Amino acid sequence: MKRVFALLFCMILALSTVACNQGTPATTTAAPPTTAAAEATTAAAEAAPTQPSLASNDAAAAKVRISYACADFNNTFQSYLVDAARAFAEENNIDFTVTDGQQDVVKQQDQVKAMIENKVEAVVMCPADTSAMDPVTEAAQEAGIPLVYVNSNPYSSGQMPAGTYYVGSDETMAGIMQMEKAGELMGGKGNVCILIGDPGYEASRQRTDGIKQVIAEKFPDVMVLAEETANWQRERAVSITENWLTAYGDQINAIFGNNDEMALGAIQALTAAGRTDVIVIGIDAIPDAVKAIEAGTMAASVFQDAVGQAGGAMQIALDCVKNSPPAEQVKWVPFILVDGSNYQEYK
Repeated sequence: MKRVFALLFCMILALSTVACNQGTPATTTAAPPTTAAAEATTAAAEAAPTQPSLASNDAAAAKVRISYACADFNNTFQSYLVDAARAFAEENNIDFTVTDGQQDVVKQQDQVKAMIENKVEAVVMCPADTSAMDPVTEAAQEAGIPLVYVNSNPYSSGQMPAGTYYVGSDETMAGIMQMEKAGELMGGKGNVCILIGDPGYEASRQRTDGIKQVIAEKFPDVMVLAEETANWQRERAVSITENWLTAYGDQINAIFGNNDEMALGAIQALTAAGRTDVIVIGIDAIPDAVKAIEAGTMAASVFQDAVGQAGGAMQIALDCVKNSPPAEQVKWVPFILVDGSNYQEYK
């Protein structure tokens, strides 16, 4: 009986222990993640976008957004204007973008409208056609965005619209300088031909008018034999000059180019024809023109200051964004005659 009671006691004790263990929640230790899981976690962390620091946000916000609308990258002087505008932007921490209108008025208008829709803070523009800029000006005014025209002024005959500015040179003066120099070299008499740029440009019309103004006022014995559009292009000017040489021969005493590229084209045609007696004068004083002056094949050029124009336009745009617009809406950058006496300064 004692053995029976002892056995029963052991059984009761064992059952009590099992019951107690079942009522206590088990404590588990998480196993370390597998290699695959660890790699997935790392990849997810790397893929997650990194939140920029407040300092970088502040730096980005500090940049003024100014866009430049170029009429045509293929125009040599306009490429100088773009370079000067870009240099100004880099020096002044400006978020700068540039478009090429490719001498297409509608395309350039669309490009500027896109700039406005992208909420740039100011637009600097060299217009493809000064007679078709009203839609651009009105769009900028409606958006409250400063618009600075450079090099070609759509409003030269009247007052600049509100919120609109211009930086450039007095184009008539360039033609005046050309003819005064040629008149001096020709002894006040002879025949001249004029290579005209794009008729849609204010510069083409006014530079040509400047030549004719001086003839009318100072050189009544000078006659304009011919004038033709070469669209600022050297190759086109070569062809036109060849035709003039065939038509007029020794009657030609001087050829003017509304820009240096066309004047250099005239020199190319004259050289091929063995003519060294014709006075050739261009405008812009680009490096090739200065070399031609040094070589004696070009009598003179009229220096046009790309840095003064584009840099001045960018400065006005920046000032407007900073609520410090200039008192005057038009800024003039002077032309300078470059010839054998001072070409070294422009090499």
